[in-house]
Amino acid sequence: MISAINDLFNHPGLRAFLVKTRGPIAVLLAATFIYFADRRWLWPGFAVSMLGEFIQLWCFATLDKNASLACRGPYAIVRNPMYLGRFLILLGMLMLLGQPWLLVVFAVVYWFYMVNRVGREEKRLREVLGQPYAEYCAGTSRFVPGPPYRGEPVLVWDWNLFRQNHGAANLVGTALFWIAAIVWLLARG
Repeated sequence: MISAINDLFNHPGLRAFLVKTRGPIAVLLAATFIYFADRRWLWPGFAVSMLGEFIQLWCFATLDKNASLACRGPYAIVRNPMYLGRFLILLGMLMLLGQPWLLVVFAVVYWFYMVNRVGREEKRLREVLGQPYAEYCAGTSRFVPGPPYRGEPVLVWDWNLFRQNHGAANLVGTALFWIAAIVWLLARG
């Protein structure tokens, strides 16, 4: 069964369809989350989502995609911090629905997404970056933060990389979602 689920997450046709339709899907889900939002979950959801947004922005400010080994900043303590950030952003948004069982379902689905996506990415990075990446993988956990890799700096922020990775666009998208949610819930009373 696990193999069949992994096959589904790696199906090229499904992945291509989701990439092409991710914009409309995101807008539809965001509108649904906001429309059915439970006011009691607004601030806890916002806090979780903003923690994830900070992690994402920190990743954008340290990642030089496909050009060099990312092993500073959050990448010094875990190989895939961006997926943790994205998980928390989406979890916070989903919390608005006030349905704990949905959070469990989301966590399971996201786990399969993350494990399969990271597997594909790590295979490609091994080919692109070679031995330095293999050494980094041997010294840094895939998902569980640990001590900094070879003493690399953790408190790093590069504005050029932040701009290059479109960090501001990510922040604006998340902020617009939360502004819309807050306005909707205040208007509903």
